[in-house]
Parts: sequence; structure tokens; C-alpha cells
Amino acid sequence: MTKKRFYAVAIGRKPGIYQKWEGEDGAASQVRDFPGARYKGFATLDDAQNWLNGTTSQTTQDSTPDSIVRLYSDGSCIVNPGPGGYGVIIKSGRHRKEFSAGFRLTTNNRMELHACIAGLQTLRGHQTVEIYSDSAYLVNGMTKGWAARWQANGWMRSGHEKAENSDLWEELLKLSQQHTLTFHWVRGHAGHPENERCDRLAMKAASRSNLPPDPGYTR
Repeated sequence: MTKKRFYAVAIGRKPGIYQKWEGEDGAASQVRDFPGARYKGFATLDDAQNWLNGTTSQTTQDSTPDSIVRLYSDGSCIVNPGPGGYGVIIKSGRHRKEFSAGFRLTTNNRMELHACIAGLQTLRGHQTVEIYSDSAYLVNGMTKGWAARWQANGWMRSGHEKAENSDLWEELLKLSQQHTLTFHWVRGHAGHPENERCDRLAMKAASRSNLPPDPGYTR
């Protein structure tokens, strides 16, 4: 087996050619937990460069098709519970939109759900949407069927335990019937540019003065 000495990263935090896999300046740190990462190892620098040139050219032509909406969302609280905010980025083709909002008393989980809902509510008609979030609560709740099961059980997680945030889960489930959704979990604070931007938007929103109440939040 030919030893791989060069690693070409076409899609990642910092595309390029790397001479090692592990380490801060290695290829692995550029692609781990990066949605849609594309990379390959090679024995020679020429092979790596040729592959990277061809892949970059194809990616420039074909990436982010107009038919796909990519929604990045994040939510957080200054203290939990406490003042909270969310940030959203929506990308479709060459178009990009970002926005944020906050509430004076809420929770981290509610902000994660609010962010995703707010992003989906801006869309018109049926859309195919890829959603990227660092909230396992949000992603698992939808992909593992937790929210749908809680709804079917009258918003009970078990015989004696109520499901939290049922107002937001119900709205998200309704929106999921209007669009084709795919959820992707990304590691928070790991250098993902859109996730980091959403985090900054969320914290800035949470820090605003005269925030409105979160109408569905109760202690």
C-alpha cells in the first residue's frame, strides 16, 4: 500500500494541501465536524494538486444549488435561564441572509428551537432545507423522532413527565410538514464559520436592552 504523504482539502475550514493528518496544522482539523467536507490523501504532491484543482473547479460550478436552502442556527443564554438570543443564517444559491432576536427570560434549549423555527418561517413555498445546528437537543429531537413521539403521547415524555417546550416543538413539527428537512449536528466552538457567526449573533441579541418576553416560557 502506497503511503499517503499529502492531504488535499477541497471543502473545509481552510482548503489546501497538508503534509500531515493530525495536529493543529494538519488536514484533520480542517475537516472534522465540517458539514460537506471533501478531502483525499495522496502519495505525491502532483497528484494532490491535480485532484484539488479539478475538485475546486467542479465545486465552484456545482456547490450550493439554487434548489437547496442551507439554514444555520444557534441559540444561547447569558445565564440559563435568563436573557437569551438566537442567530440565523440562510444561504440559497448566491443569496445570503442573517438575522437575530432575543428575549429577556428564556432557556438555551428554547433559543435553539426558536432559531430553527424563525429561519424556516422566512421561507416561501415548499423548500428542500439542510439545517445545521450544534444543538443535540434540536437535532436528535427531530431525527430520532422524539418530538413526534411526545406529540403523539399528548406531550408527555413518560407516564408522569411532561415534555418541555411543547409549544416550540409543535410549531417545528408543523413546519417540517411544509418543507423537506435534513438536520445536521455540528460541533459548537470548533471553528465552523457559519456556526461561529450564528453564535455571535445570538449573544449580541441576548445582550440588547428592553428585550421582549418569551411568550411560551414558564418556570
